[in-house]
Amino acid sequence: MLFSDIIGQEHIKKHLVHSADNGRIPHAQLFVGPEGCGLLSMAIAYAQYVLCKNTDGENNNGNSACNIKFNAYSHPDVHFSYPVSSTDKVKSHPVSKHFLGEWLEFLKTEPYGNLFDWYKRIGIEKKQGLISVDESTEIIKSLSLKAYEGGYKVAIIWMAEKMNDACANKLLKLIEEPPGDTLILLLAEDVEQIIGTIRSRCQILHFPALGEQAITDALITRGTNEAEALKIAHRSNGNFNKALDLVNQDSEDTVFEEWFVFWVRTAFRAKGNKTVVQDLTAWSDEISKTGRETQKKFLEYCINVFRQALMLNYNAGSLSYMEFESGFDLHKFAPFVHGNNIQAIFKELEDASYHIQRNANAKIVFTDLSIKLTRFLHMK
Repeated sequence: MLFSDIIGQEHIKKHLVHSADNGRIPHAQLFVGPEGCGLLSMAIAYAQYVLCKNTDGENNNGNSACNIKFNAYSHPDVHFSYPVSSTDKVKSHPVSKHFLGEWLEFLKTEPYGNLFDWYKRIGIEKKQGLISVDESTEIIKSLSLKAYEGGYKVAIIWMAEKMNDACANKLLKLIEEPPGDTLILLLAEDVEQIIGTIRSRCQILHFPALGEQAITDALITRGTNEAEALKIAHRSNGNFNKALDLVNQDSEDTVFEEWFVFWVRTAFRAKGNKTVVQDLTAWSDEISKTGRETQKKFLEYCINVFRQALMLNYNAGSLSYMEFESGFDLHKFAPFVHGNNIQAIFKELEDASYHIQRNANAKIVFTDLSIKLTRFLHMK
C-alpha cells in the first residue's frame, strides 16, 4: 500500500516521508485518530516506504520485490498484532497469529474497517477482544529475531488501547530499549486508554477526521455518482468506513435508529405511566441480548444523536449531518435537548458505556439509563 493509496491526510504523509528521508525515524510511534481516518492504511504505507526504500510516496520505484510482498501483505519483517478472543477454533490463549488468514482478508477488503467489523469477521461480536500478555510475548519474540531482509523490523499494533495492563507493562521495556532497526507503530482511537508510561515513550501523531471533499473524491473514484457521494460524505462525518457502509447499505445505523426512536418516544411517555415503564424494561431486555460491542456502539450512536439535536436547538443546523429513514424528525426532538439536561444525558450515556465495557449486567444498565432519560427529557 502506497501513500498515494491513502485518502487525504496529506500533511501527515509529508511528515512521515520527510522524517524517513532524513533518517529520523522514531523507534516507537503512536498514531491516534477517530474511526475511519486511515490509521491502519497509513501505518502499512509508512512501513512499506521505510522497508522498500521507495524514493517517493507515489510510485513503486524502490525495491520491487519488497513492494510485491507488501502488496500481498506478506512481508516477513512486518508483524501485526490486533485484539482477539477465544473461539471454537482457538479455545485458549488466543494470539494474533491464530487469526492470520482472517486478518489478511480483512486488510485486503476492509482496510478502513473498525473493531466491530473485525470482531464479526472472526466470530466474536458478542465478546470483547483484547491484546493479552501472550501477545506481548509474541511481539517481543518476533522483534528479537534478525530481519529477513537486513533492514528494519516493524510491529504494527492495531487498536493498541485494547492491550491489557499485563501486556502493556511487558512491552514497556521493549519500547524503552528496542533492538536495533526496530519500528513499533501503535494505532489507537482512544489514547487515554493506553497507560501513561507507554504514551510518554512514543512520538504521538494525531490524525484528524477526513474532510468531506476527500471522502467525496474517493467515493467517486469507486463508482459513486457525484450527487450521492456528496450526500454520503456529509453523513459520514469524516469516517470513510461509515461512508462505505452507507454506499453498500450495510450500516448498523438503521438498526440503531429503530432502537433509539422507540427508546426516546417511550421514555417521553413513561413519566408517571407504569405500563409504559414496562415497555422500557422490555426494550432494555432486548438490547441486553446483543453483544457488548454492539451495545457500546449503540450508546455512541445515541451520544451523536443528542449532540446533533443540541446543535439544531441552538441554531447550528449547518453542522448537523444525520438523516433518519424512519421519518423521525430531529427538528421536533431538538427542543427537548438543551443546556439544562445535555450534560446529565451525556454523563449517563458515558457511564453506561463504561459499565458495559466492564461486564456489568446490561439489562440493569439499560433499564437504569432508560428511567433516568424519562426525567431528563422533561427537564425545563
